[in-house]
Amino acid sequence: MSDLPPDPPRLRAILAHLDKQLAENETVGIYLRLQRQAVLAALEHAERPPRPQRPARKVKGGGPLPGFAPPPVETGYVVQHKRTPHGPEPAVIHLADCTMIEGAPHGIRPDEARAALTDPTIEPCQFCRPDTERKRHRTARTEGRT
Repeated sequence: MSDLPPDPPRLRAILAHLDKQLAENETVGIYLRLQRQAVLAALEHAERPPRPQRPARKVKGGGPLPGFAPPPVETGYVVQHKRTPHGPEPAVIHLADCTMIEGAPHGIRPDEARAALTDPTIEPCQFCRPDTERKRHRTARTEGRT
């Protein structure tokens, strides 16, 4: 590298050119690494043996069993059961539109919710408060009752 010019303007121009080449090649290197990862993932997927599909079991009288997705809740109240490594926790009653519901809740009728809230092993949600009069009245209005 002794063939470099001795004057600062040309040395700065060479340095700028080298910096530009490094930056452009770094971008290309990043792109190529991302493409390589995508190809490796596709190759892994392609080489994976296909999972055997089980035939749908038949229900007495006809079609396949329904899926395990919970039905849409239209009742206004849901009950959520929680299981932990130490055993089940108290069930929680929510309003159906509560954003704090976890897992797969089960829809219940308003009279079932009122009865459940008298049970000491069942708790009301502390976020949507289905046990308060204001919330029950709002839910009754949205269901067409006053």
